[in-house]
Amino acid sequence: MANKIFSDIDLSFIPHPVTGDLLVKYDENSIKNSIRNLILTRHFERPFRSAVGSNVTSLLFELQGPALGALVEKEIINVLSNFEPRIDVLRVDVETIPADNNLKATIYYRIKNTNSTLQTDLIIRRTR
Repeated sequence: MANKIFSDIDLSFIPHPVTGDLLVKYDENSIKNSIRNLILTRHFERPFRSAVGSNVTSLLFELQGPALGALVEKEIINVLSNFEPRIDVLRVDVETIPADNNLKATIYYRIKNTNSTLQTDLIIRRTR
């Protein structure tokens, strides 16, 4: 893509080796980073913006089954529809991995300005 439409800072906060500036992610990488952060952020983690986030990580402590996949799917669609205006969510597939107490979410979406369709795979792990 010749023209850069979207940009965000890289949250690793690693400085550029020559300029010392923070690295920047553009376009698809910027949006993938935002999707990941929105899904993994819990409510009340962002100061003064308590509504931003989802309950996906809390749902990992529920019993795994078909109902859990539907709840996670609904939560992902809700958070992305409310807080990521650059995309339209097309579909979310959730697969439970009972042996590891993990979930694998595949999010299919379309970037509004470019009409390109992409997918993002995300493994959601229990951390406690």
